[in-house]
Amino acid sequence: MLRGNCPAKIDAKGRIKIPNSFRRHIEEKYGREFFVTSLSGEFVRVYPMPVWLEVEKKIAAAPSIDPAITRFTNMVNYYGQVAAMDDQGRLLIHPVLRQSSGLNGSVAVLGNQVHLDIWSTEKFESLLKSQPITDEHRAALARLGL
Repeated sequence: MLRGNCPAKIDAKGRIKIPNSFRRHIEEKYGREFFVTSLSGEFVRVYPMPVWLEVEKKIAAAPSIDPAITRFTNMVNYYGQVAAMDDQGRLLIHPVLRQSSGLNGSVAVLGNQVHLDIWSTEKFESLLKSQPITDEHRAALARLGL
């Protein structure tokens, strides 16, 4: 299970070294191949390839004319690229995605059960401050048993 935040840095070549706490789990369970994409261009989503293949099965089973499917596939394909982690645990984030998400220097690598989200640290901290958990959110979480 991928969970928590592990701060990291994007190097001058646009690579991120996957934090060791995530890397060990990913390599053991999923291997070294990834689909690196975004759902909005604001952050990077890193799917281990077996996880992404399950997403693709769901996409293939859905009606191709569904506007939500079209928007989703347009977004993930525009920003997406297959990538492999090298022997040092580095993963390349291609320039289009790096530029749109503002990734350079310090980043937050967030574990989200089966994928990683990578945010500019500054952008994510700003997001957290501007979108706090409200009483409505707490009530919704309580309904979910959380």
